[in-house]
Amino acid sequence: MIKLAVFDFDSTLMDGETLEQFAQDSVLRQKLKAITDSAMRGELDFFESLTQRCAYLKGTPASYIDEVSSKLPYMNGAKELIAELKSRNIKTVCFSGGFDIALEYAKKELGFDAYFGNFLHEKDGYLTGLVGGDMMTSDSKGTMLKKLQDIMGVTKEETMAVGDGANDLSMFKYAGIRVAFCAKEVLKKEATIIIENKDLREILPQID
Repeated sequence: MIKLAVFDFDSTLMDGETLEQFAQDSVLRQKLKAITDSAMRGELDFFESLTQRCAYLKGTPASYIDEVSSKLPYMNGAKELIAELKSRNIKTVCFSGGFDIALEYAKKELGFDAYFGNFLHEKDGYLTGLVGGDMMTSDSKGTMLKKLQDIMGVTKEETMAVGDGANDLSMFKYAGIRVAFCAKEVLKKEATIIIENKDLREILPQID
């Protein structure tokens, strides 16, 4: 029986990549996308990719980031899946290499119990291009999941992890049920469940 379900955010609970949504023009969006895609395939170290991408946002108004965060498109079925899991007394947590400002809005909309992410440093109302937080490296999700399991008294077999990219491999290590959702090949190889359609509700028949 599952007692804890942990989710990636970008391209899992959210339909897209937060950093690309933050880009103010198409040229920058393509630069960020290229770095993101490389990291999610496991070709580029996650810490390096994160710091590179955030540096491109230097000078962006913090008010713009807040506005975009409040309007992010959530994945089809995300709200319904989380509601169903919570009805089964399963704790739902989001682990994201993305940002608290977006996760706070998502928590209110989707209803998950808690989140762990990063923050974009700002000064005088503008982003400085610096980033910090709990999810900075490729191992961060796994490290945090193990800590949560220890605190909650939850085993690997009682844990489900859902993600799409290489930086989700570390949390797969501590999950008995490993869901690759519209995922890169590097993650599918370690999954127990593979979902190819953009509808998170398709997970439910697999765990009943």
